[in-house]
Amino acid sequence: MPAYTVTVATGYQWFAGTDDYIYITLVGTEQCSERTLLDKPLYNDFERGAVDSYDIRVGEDLGDIVLVKIEKKKYWVLDDWYCRYITVKTPSGDYVEFPCFRWLVNDKEVVLRDGQAHLPQDDKSSLVKQHRQKELDFRRKTYRWKEWQPGFPMSIDANRHKDLPRDIQFDSEKGVDFVLNYTKAIENLFVNQFMHMFQSSWSDFGDFEKIFVRIKNTISEYVMQHWKEDFMFGYQFLNGCNPVMIQKCTKLPDKFPVTNEMVSVSLERELSLEEEIEAGNIFIADYEMLDGISPNSTDPCTLQYLAAPICLLYKNDQNKILPIAIQLAQTPGEDNPIFLPTDSQYDWLLAKIWVRSSDFHFHQTVTHLLRTHLITEVFAIAMFRQLPAVHPVYKLLIPHIRFTIAINTKAREQLICECGIFDKANATGGGGHVQLVQKAMKSLTFRSLCFPDMIKARGVDSKEELPTYFYRDDGYMVWEATKSFVSDVVCIYYTGDEKVQEDEEIQAFIKDVCSFGMQDFDHCEFPKSVKSREDLIEYLTVIVFTASAQHAAVNFGQLYLGMYPDEHFIEKPVKVAMEKFRKELAGITSLIKTRNEGKKLPYYNMSPDKIPNSVAV
Repeated sequence: MPAYTVTVATGYQWFAGTDDYIYITLVGTEQCSERTLLDKPLYNDFERGAVDSYDIRVGEDLGDIVLVKIEKKKYWVLDDWYCRYITVKTPSGDYVEFPCFRWLVNDKEVVLRDGQAHLPQDDKSSLVKQHRQKELDFRRKTYRWKEWQPGFPMSIDANRHKDLPRDIQFDSEKGVDFVLNYTKAIENLFVNQFMHMFQSSWSDFGDFEKIFVRIKNTISEYVMQHWKEDFMFGYQFLNGCNPVMIQKCTKLPDKFPVTNEMVSVSLERELSLEEEIEAGNIFIADYEMLDGISPNSTDPCTLQYLAAPICLLYKNDQNKILPIAIQLAQTPGEDNPIFLPTDSQYDWLLAKIWVRSSDFHFHQTVTHLLRTHLITEVFAIAMFRQLPAVHPVYKLLIPHIRFTIAINTKAREQLICECGIFDKANATGGGGHVQLVQKAMKSLTFRSLCFPDMIKARGVDSKEELPTYFYRDDGYMVWEATKSFVSDVVCIYYTGDEKVQEDEEIQAFIKDVCSFGMQDFDHCEFPKSVKSREDLIEYLTVIVFTASAQHAAVNFGQLYLGMYPDEHFIEKPVKVAMEKFRKELAGITSLIKTRNEGKKLPYYNMSPDKIPNSVAV
């Protein structure tokens, strides 16, 4: 009697094991096995991290094993189980892998397909076609679009984290309550002792140093020593946590009437302001998007304010970026003076603080929340709705959207909701942050998510003109390495452009992102289809880069790029491509480490060994 050996791997997460009954059915091209209980006498099956093997005897050969059906039935109380994978050894000695990486909850069954990636047009048998369609039908019912706020990108239809499908919820060890994390951070910084300062005006610059007394590392101590100085203020536009605001100034805007007489004392090359502009030495940061945003008024006893400043920056002889003029509102006039480095010490310092405050609000709400978190969620939902687990693009993207929907749902539940943390701690709370996202959406285009395009659009792509813009330099390297990896994977499965055009699932994915996720806004210019491998490669590079490198640059993270612990791909060519990707990233890490040696302000935010795979924090 032929025997198949089935190996079952249980997850390593907390509570991944189960005491419930687990049944398996092998589905072959010729026939199916009987439904078989997987159970060893006097043995605790399916413990956390366990890899268990079982023999299944059949009357006749089943043919090629194409599907495996797993069923979980209650033993005593319902006990969720996380299955990593199943391997089937056939009577002839061949091994067939069935990746799972899913939770089985309640009395649930899961039907798995072998781990080989397949495009939809390459599936021929009705058995696998039906399985593919059933999976997508179920997913579309489970992962539904919902508009959280008008004018926002669409999000998942779930009000609370616990309402999400179990497969995309945080693991137990990851799912620590958001507010507790926030409170712990506050405690670590001794900020609790100064919380009253957030509800009233600060009276002493020394209070900043008291807050950061417990942060002990070389960079933070250096910043604390020099934060009031112009060179540090300018450096943050290049390599701080919001390095996306600085633009090359080719002409002074009429709304910012800076004259040569105002700034001539700050210019070092014996050139006029106009000549410095022509020479490419003048840059600008404009926070126009904050103009008209309502400041936080949730506490009637506390007046809060928002500025929409414009800051003129100058590259001096030593290639340092220095502020030379600041206007705190968008409309010039007597009540809106232009502040200069020649003003009194505290007038100039306070002007810089207002700019940095505006930069914080733009960074948190636009650069970070909208352009990494919310956008990645759009890609994630569309992926779950339109790409089955057997699709190569699903396998490529799944590590990069891990926990993104969960962290965003937590944010909507506790952070950016009414009476959430934003309302308590941010000047844009109480609805201003919602207005800001709505306003920022009008300038969010697909091309603005392409890293090289975004850099070039701001006129800061020249290394000669900005030699210390490490965010740009490191970002270019990581973008190219990511694009090379994506290209390797795409070209394994799509042998030509016609393969892309014939792939109904990938076309549905692209359309879902634009028509539903981005609500078909005319200004967003997201593609509704892809016609070539080159277009698909760029599109997928945008997703991977936004979720990993760009998010790391503006946030910092924890599960590193190029590391894929869940093996969704089983094909050797893809594993070769992954290894090549890892080597390229290691080379970039080494280059960045060498460049940073001896620097008082090293830049590591785009170093691959510090880039998480996904938006998960």
